[in-house]
Amino acid sequence: MKKLILIVIGWVIITLINYYYTNFFILFFIWIGMSIGLFVITASQLIQLFKENKKTTSIRVIKLMVFSILFFLTFNRFMTNQVIENIDWELMKDRRTKIVNQVKKGELKPNVNHNNMVCKLPFEFPVVSNGGNDILISKNVDTNTMSVSFWIFRNFFSSPSTYFTYSDDLRMIQEIEDEILKDPQNNWKIEENWYRTYGEVFY
Repeated sequence: MKKLILIVIGWVIITLINYYYTNFFILFFIWIGMSIGLFVITASQLIQLFKENKKTTSIRVIKLMVFSILFFLTFNRFMTNQVIENIDWELMKDRRTKIVNQVKKGELKPNVNHNNMVCKLPFEFPVVSNGGNDILISKNVDTNTMSVSFWIFRNFFSSPSTYFTYSDDLRMIQEIEDEILKDPQNNWKIEENWYRTYGEVFY
């Protein structure tokens, strides 16, 4: 039983590491590996359960249930990530608001050579933006407004990513609200000036 508890704790730790820190280029392969591994273990437990028949012990049933649940949660990673995302928003809201205020004051600016909108934040546990702790900054000099996006899930190349986006730029807000109308399952307003967005950034 102790080994089973350690496996569950290990799964939780790996899932959180994947959500917050794992490089987006290799995350897919880790997901595939974990899904296949847990499927094989679950199938093995099921076979053992049938082989034991009347000699089945309660620990065998518990093992089958635990590995089945872990496989389900791993395979359905988007559902699992949604739960983590909701908790993450509540826990990290104040830190993200503080970062937005630093951007407004000019204390944080784009600071990487390959993209004039990306600002790499100093590492601080836990990270506020997944896939590298970078944020996207866009300023509208005409209206003195701005938008800041924190990655929830950072995809690779031109594949869609998901973000927590702050904006007081009316043009950006209108674009986001248009996306909410088109795809409300992936885009929605969280609260005043804060949105959950999916897809290519609108900058």
